[in-house]
Amino acid sequence: MFDLVALGELLIDFTYHGRSENGMRLFEQNPGGAPANVLCAASNLGLSTSFIGKVGKDMHGDYLRRVLEEKGVDTGGLISAEDVFTTLAFVELSETGERKFSFARRPGADTCLSACEVKRELTEGCRIFHFGSLSLTDEPSRSATVEAVKAAKKAGAILSYDPNYRAPLWKSEDEAAGIMQSVLPFADIVKISDEEVGLITGESSPEAAAGYLFQKGISCAVVTLGSNGAYAAVKGASVLVPVPDVPVVDTTGAGDAFWGGFLYKLAVSGLRPGELGEAQLRDFTGFANAVASLCVQKRGGIPAMPTIDMVRDFLTEKKMPVNKPGA
Repeated sequence: MFDLVALGELLIDFTYHGRSENGMRLFEQNPGGAPANVLCAASNLGLSTSFIGKVGKDMHGDYLRRVLEEKGVDTGGLISAEDVFTTLAFVELSETGERKFSFARRPGADTCLSACEVKRELTEGCRIFHFGSLSLTDEPSRSATVEAVKAAKKAGAILSYDPNYRAPLWKSEDEAAGIMQSVLPFADIVKISDEEVGLITGESSPEAAAGYLFQKGISCAVVTLGSNGAYAAVKGASVLVPVPDVPVVDTTGAGDAFWGGFLYKLAVSGLRPGELGEAQLRDFTGFANAVASLCVQKRGGIPAMPTIDMVRDFLTEKKMPVNKPGA
């Protein structure tokens, strides 16, 4: 049984990287995709992980498969298709490291995953099943995601959901909100960014957003707040944990690094989201902040994910509580 299985997009982030001698913009090939980022972060920290998704049988898809395997992520559920091209995302960075996206995905391989291609032994053989919203933008991947979520839920897995909003991939904001909200009742634990609070919950504050999510049956709600840290809550307990001040090079994958760190702590605790108390919320969120803080100091998503030793050293350096060995 895997500690963590994720379904969704695996793609290339072509990240802006200066200009050539002729003055033309250069883009650096970086492996990415939110669910894959989360898995690589968790794998680096020590969890057993497996990915479910689809890439093209092309140079980019072959490269992405190698990257996952090098990171220790099982690729038994990754389909390489002859008839579709691996999804590409072009990422432009501002001076502060913030991103602007342009996608080559009409269709991209990740949207073409069908329900019959999802290995049931993976959805039914994991402790935590994680999914996002990009696999919900189009069919057949939308139906494949919902069926996989239902199978994992029935098998007793903890359901983790990150409604990762990317405006260019939806027909409208209303459509995005409706579809992303439709799967909330399946989730046990949800992570949203401060920019997504209004879209997903209709609220304006992390506290009110958590209340909305609790009404949907979710046990634990986490809101990432960028440089202001992260808010985590269960019914009866909540924490706001600041993030260390670090130099920011690239925010690509920061939220995924955070979530990989949080799910790592959840997995090794042996607890379900509803069993967490204030102490665990503070510990898990502080650890996740450290993982994200290390990620933003390097370029790219997957290549920037830190190891468990790097995180422990960082926590010690910043005089933050260090998790016990093996935890």
